[in-house]
Amino acid sequence: MSGSLLLTVNLLALLSLGVIFNVAHSLRYDLQSGTTKCISEEIKSNAMSVGKYSVINPNEGFPLPDTHRVTVRVNSPHGNNYHFGDNVEAGNFAFTAAESGDYTACFWTPEHKAPVTVTIEFDWRTGVAAKDWSNVAKKGQVETMELELKKLYDTVASIHDEMFYLREREEEMQQLNRSTNSKMATLSFLSLVVCLSVASLQFWHLKTFFERKKLL
Repeated sequence: MSGSLLLTVNLLALLSLGVIFNVAHSLRYDLQSGTTKCISEEIKSNAMSVGKYSVINPNEGFPLPDTHRVTVRVNSPHGNNYHFGDNVEAGNFAFTAAESGDYTACFWTPEHKAPVTVTIEFDWRTGVAAKDWSNVAKKGQVETMELELKKLYDTVASIHDEMFYLREREEEMQQLNRSTNSKMATLSFLSLVVCLSVASLQFWHLKTFFERKKLL
């Protein structure tokens, strides 16, 4: 296999991994008036995250009804507020995660006497997928291959960070397992001591009883 062909194969393999490790959620769902729907996404520390949302107009060509407005809040795992939109029809947010864990985006609509169904289109991207590569290409005026290489570099860096993150999670789980096993061993030992103590007390009581009755 020639060097150029091998390089091409490796680039395609890395690009495939990049597609796998990109995190992007684009969805459309219905929300009943007076209800709340939350969407969560696990994001690691220092990862970029961008999102945009909009209410679908049920009557195309006419202004959006006041009943089709939503309140949006994006919170971190520790409850820090990263975005808030009150009574809006569309919006977007962008932030760099300061902590690892499940981030939530909650949508809420006020209750109406006549039930209303609001359709929301929501696009949420994190990590490499959150970067605007079209702007990178325009600002840098780079060629296609250079842009692809930059994408691959960021993808590899993302995979590297993801591997370290998974390793940390594995170490935490192992530590939790060791702690649980230690506690279970201590509890088992205490249970055995209690059982032996109760058995000894019963034996002593029966012996004393029989001696009192002069049966022994």
